[in-house]
Amino acid sequence: MEEGKKICVAGDHAGFELKGAITEYLQKKGYEVHDCGALEYDRDDDYPVFAFDLAKKVSSGEIPRGVLFCGTGVGASIAANRKKGVRAALCFTPEMGTLSRAHNDSNVLVLGSRTTSLETAKAILDAWLAGPFEGGRHEKRVKMLDA
Repeated sequence: MEEGKKICVAGDHAGFELKGAITEYLQKKGYEVHDCGALEYDRDDDYPVFAFDLAKKVSSGEIPRGVLFCGTGVGASIAANRKKGVRAALCFTPEMGTLSRAHNDSNVLVLGSRTTSLETAKAILDAWLAGPFEGGRHEKRVKMLDA
């Protein structure tokens, strides 16, 4: 499995169903998917636990990219962005997925299960996975984020 085909997923109870569907979708696309939880539905679980675990793997370089899920995506994106080197982008459209890669070199995509349909989530994910980082004038800004 090539390095770029490894991806980590994580989400709380609110994102559990969407995470499962997207995991299956990624596997069909040839990705080696590492699941940082939740591994079962539990309404009392806490999204920061799963977001921090995924962010640690991405930040360390163990896995190059991740996809996070929660009800709106807001909490998961806040949690993941606390880890240095993580650039988590909450996206609602495929264009946001493309631009978060092109301009921000996002390495974590965040999807809200209560705000995003499965079909839209797949379209956003495809755009995000295919989108290259433009570098250039954006590179200086990304370096500022990690400083």
